[in-house]
Amino acid sequence: MPSELQSERCDTTLLLTLSDPASRNTLSPQACSAGIEAVNGADDDRDLRCIVLRGAGAHVCAGGHLQRLATVRQEGADAQMQSMAQFHGFIDALRSSPLPVIAAVEGWAAGGGCSLALACDLIVAAEDARFVMSYSRVGLSPDGGGSWHLARALPRALALQAFWLAEPMTARRWHELGLVVAVTDSGQALAHALSLAKQLATMAPNALASAKALVDAAPQATLREHLDSERDHFVRNLFHANGGEGVDAFLAKRPARFS
Repeated sequence: MPSELQSERCDTTLLLTLSDPASRNTLSPQACSAGIEAVNGADDDRDLRCIVLRGAGAHVCAGGHLQRLATVRQEGADAQMQSMAQFHGFIDALRSSPLPVIAAVEGWAAGGGCSLALACDLIVAAEDARFVMSYSRVGLSPDGGGSWHLARALPRALALQAFWLAEPMTARRWHELGLVVAVTDSGQALAHALSLAKQLATMAPNALASAKALVDAAPQATLREHLDSERDHFVRNLFHANGGEGVDAFLAKRPARFS
C-alpha cells in the first residue's frame, strides 16, 4: 500500500504527516498530490499561520520506494516523469507558500526525504535524526530540489561530498552547517516545531511572507534590484493594517494583535 499524507489542524497550524511507517514513509505520487492540495488550501485559509511537516512513527521519510522504482523501469520513462511531476509539485508548493513551513525530523531523512526536509523553511531535528543524500548508493542522481538547496547552503565541495559519498550526517552536524535550526531530544521534534509555529503565529503573516519572498529572491538579484524589492515590500507592509497595529502597539507599550 503506498504512503499517504494525512492533514490535521492544530490551532493555527496545519500539520501534515507522511504516513507509511512500514516503509519508513517512502514517497508516493498519491502522497505528493495530497501534499500539493493541502498546501495550496492552507495558502488560501486566513486562519492558518504555519505548516508543519513530519513523518509517522520513528522516521520522517526514507525517500523513494525502490520496489516501485524497479516497477517503473519496466513501464518506461514517461511513467517516472509523471511521478516526479507530483513530487516536484509538492516541493514547489512548500517553497512558494507564503506561510512558514517547518520540518519536524525524527529518524531517517534519506534521498527524496532529505530533499523534502530541505524544501521546508526551517528544520527542527531530534538528536537521533540522520540526513543522507543516498542517491549515489543506488546509481541515481538527486531530485526534489536537493542539489538546488545544498548548493546554496553549503560550499561546493561539501555539497558534492554529500551527494558523491552519501554518508549519513547527524542532526548536530546539520546544525553546525546551518541547515537545522534546533536539535531536540529524541521524540521531541514535533513538539518543538509546533511551539515554534505557535510563536510565528503571533507575528504579522504578511510581514513573514515578505521576508520569505525577499530571502528566496536575494541570490538571483543585484543589490540595486533587491533594494527596490525591499522598498516595495516595506511600503506595502507599512500601509497594511498589521503595520499600523504593530507601530501603535509599540508606541503604546502593549502586545501587538496581528490579523
